[in-house]
Amino acid sequence: MADAATHDRHSAREPRRGAGPGGVGKGRSERGGKGEGRRSGTAGGRAGVGRAAVGRPGVVWALPGALFFVFFAVAPMVLVLALAFTDWDGIGTPNWTGMSNWSRLWDDPETHQAIWLSLVLTVLTWVFQTPLALLLGVWAAGRQRNRAVLSAIFFLPLLGSSVALALVWKSLLDPNFGLIADIGPALGFADGDLLGDSKGAFGAILFVTAWQFIPLHTLIYQGGARAIPRSLYDAAAIDGAGTVRQFFSITLPQLRNTIVTSSVIMVVGALTFFDTVLILTKGGPGTDTTIVPYLMYKNGFQAFDLGYASAVATILVVVATTVSLLLVRLTGFAAMRSTREGM
Repeated sequence: MADAATHDRHSAREPRRGAGPGGVGKGRSERGGKGEGRRSGTAGGRAGVGRAAVGRPGVVWALPGALFFVFFAVAPMVLVLALAFTDWDGIGTPNWTGMSNWSRLWDDPETHQAIWLSLVLTVLTWVFQTPLALLLGVWAAGRQRNRAVLSAIFFLPLLGSSVALALVWKSLLDPNFGLIADIGPALGFADGDLLGDSKGAFGAILFVTAWQFIPLHTLIYQGGARAIPRSLYDAAAIDGAGTVRQFFSITLPQLRNTIVTSSVIMVVGALTFFDTVLILTKGGPGTDTTIVPYLMYKNGFQAFDLGYASAVATILVVVATTVSLLLVRLTGFAAMRSTREGM
């Protein structure tokens, strides 16, 4: 009797566990419906998030940067432009003088020389630094042996400030105790006074600035070269193109936008360069290395003629901005078309 009662209980439970096609199908259908509902809801939520992320951010996001630019860039430039029409020694109230500073700027031979030297320094900086930085950047983007160690050593000048590096080079170029005292005669300077010669001082500024900033532009070119697809070089190698042909047919065209970016940074930096000239030559010998930024400093903080210095600063801003816009315009960089288009 106990066995019969147990058998009856088991028989009564079996239908309740969904035995049979109808029960099992219904249970799975309900669970599947709930799962599909959850999956569709999740997919819809993700699609909604994706659609929301595609839209442009609001103006509020640009407000902190815009305020920073207005207070620390636009407002000082407006004040400098206003001071360019005054006579002010830094103490008291500026006196309105109209166009007198601009007339002096137009007739001052030292200013003309400073503008010419700045343009020459800018052109030579670009001609000297761009090929070296480009070649070194392409090399650093490869997988040569000991490349990482050599690149780390080469990038060390980026860690120092311009003033500290200029002081180091001033010590090395000292005609009495520096390294130039030993190698100066071999370079054509009998007394080793490289900084005392007009061409030698200008060449020293050009060399020191290149030594300091070529690693920066090398880093820019290294990043651009690493973004070039390897498949382009593989296809060129299959077609029989050598290393030189690949460089001129693939690497240079792909680095077009990178070259423009580096050139803009380099040109603006050369036009506004100041601290190395101040430490190495102080604009000398005579006025042979007095470029526009140093002329602005000399008139403003040595002669305390801040009105005229403001006029020089205004000219410097206008020239640097014009050159940058011309570079962007003439090179087609403003279009910002990808060099990988159609790949």
